[in-house]
Amino acid sequence: MLVLTQAREGKLHDKKLHDEEKLIGNIPVVIPIEVDSGFQGIQHQYENIRIPHKKPKGGQLSEQQKSENRKLSQSRVICENAFAGVKRYGAVSQIYRNHKNDFDDKLMLTATGLWNLYLIAA
Repeated sequence: MLVLTQAREGKLHDKKLHDEEKLIGNIPVVIPIEVDSGFQGIQHQYENIRIPHKKPKGGQLSEQQKSENRKLSQSRVICENAFAGVKRYGAVSQIYRNHKNDFDDKLMLTATGLWNLYLIAA
């Protein structure tokens, strides 16, 4: 599933973006959603969230929790590599100074499309 939100000015925390946009609300419960620790707290709002376990303060993770974190990391690396691939098109990772309406969204859509084309051709 592809989720591409409208571009926003400045930095925005992942969880705050979700709270404003309700990104996950329309996804069926049968589809597991994998998120990183930037979405900490979202696991209390939905049943189908897979989020890494945090090490308790002064404690350790169990072997099972470490194993679950490893599996989640192996699955999420595909997404993280895609983010890095899109950012190779410097226009989407640099400061945006154009004032045309919705051009930033079109630029991101173009960069993601080029990255997908690159993956298909490789």
